[in-house]
This record gives sequence, structure tokens and C-alpha cells, in this order.
Amino acid sequence: MEIKFSRNAKRRTKLYKIPESAILKVLEGKKLTHGNQEVMENIEGFNYPLKIVVLVKDDIITVITNYLLKKGRKGCKFIMIMK
Repeated sequence: MEIKFSRNAKRRTKLYKIPESAILKVLEGKKLTHGNQEVMENIEGFNYPLKIVVLVKDDIITVITNYLLKKGRKGCKFIMIMK
């Protein structure tokens, strides 16, 4: 599958200083189905979990946005995939 970053996603990675390689690493191990989905996961080096919103269409994953969840989820250790 091919992974692309939207303009908004590129700006958020720069704003929050999230390396694109970390986002790619999170998405590599996930089984994603068609449609919009949210992925949340703790990443080493950050105090808050990372939330990634993706759109899966055909064999292309488009990262719509990504940001750190700063409200109420500090130190959580879970992985959630939502539709």
C-alpha cells in the first residue's frame, strides 16, 4: 500500500515536531479497511499519544491529519482503531 500525506498532515508534523517516519512506522503494522479511520498510539519521546486520521481508498492510504492528544489521555497505553 502507498502512503501519502495531505498538506494539512505535513503542516501538523512540522508544528508538533512529529517525524514522518514515526507515522509511517505506526501505520505499517495496522490492518486498515476502506474509509476514514482514526489510529491512536503512544510513541516514544512524546508525553501524549499520537492520533492519526487516515483515508483508505483502493491501495492508497492518505494521512489527513495527525496531532498529539493533550486532553485527558496522558500516559495511556493503548491502540485504538475506529471507523
